[in-house]
Amino acid sequence: MKLFFRQTGETGPAIVILHGIFGSSDNWLTISKTIAAQGYRVFALDQRNHGQSPRANEQDYQSMAADLRDFLIDQGLDSPILVGHSMGGKTVMQYVMTYQNTFAKLVVVDIAPKFYPIHHAELIRGLNAIDLSSIKGRTEADAILQIYEPLLPVRQFLLKNLYRNEQGGFSWRINIPVIERELHTVGEELTNTHVVMAPTLFIRGSESPYILDEDVPTIRQIFPHAQIETIQGAGHWVQAEKPAEFVDILVKFIHS
Repeated sequence: MKLFFRQTGETGPAIVILHGIFGSSDNWLTISKTIAAQGYRVFALDQRNHGQSPRANEQDYQSMAADLRDFLIDQGLDSPILVGHSMGGKTVMQYVMTYQNTFAKLVVVDIAPKFYPIHHAELIRGLNAIDLSSIKGRTEADAILQIYEPLLPVRQFLLKNLYRNEQGGFSWRINIPVIERELHTVGEELTNTHVVMAPTLFIRGSESPYILDEDVPTIRQIFPHAQIETIQGAGHWVQAEKPAEFVDILVKFIHS
């Protein structure tokens, strides 16, 4: 599968970024520009069933890792630095355990290699409640979604996936039926795990429940050299809530 991507920067070491569920490469555009300005080529990808990448019936980590492998081969990227947030973090973890010696360093943002129970079902219900054939604009869609999700930043994040199609109506840039069906798969523990000795950085938000102190021993069983950094005051969307701190930690790790 050929994934859609946005490249920022023309020279320097390659950094490949994968977004989380309901996200896209567009969410990482500002961060990509900041990193690229420090001498890197940054490739932000749309994972399958998200953004402008192709749709498919599967949303499992082996398939998403294979998509990433195809992308790196197509672009001739032999030893990139891999960065993944949430679902993207699990994708890059699965990738490095499946395709050894094809990357330089690994950065995992606010996710652990463990099972997470389904917790996006209400968001899916909210998205399904929006009748694309009748809404007149994003404001109307937001009013419907507010019934299911009270937080405005979360609604704004989700509604970035709403766009006007060529016929002048509205469409989604996410494959909602497949994502809904595969929510349990997205939360699954990674398979065929083995020790990864490469330099690895985990970045978590102090207010996020995704990487708990009790998860650290499990992380270090798989990634013995893992460095774990906590950004104070940040929740799950660490890079969006504390972008300066996030980029500072990321670049220092890359340079180390």
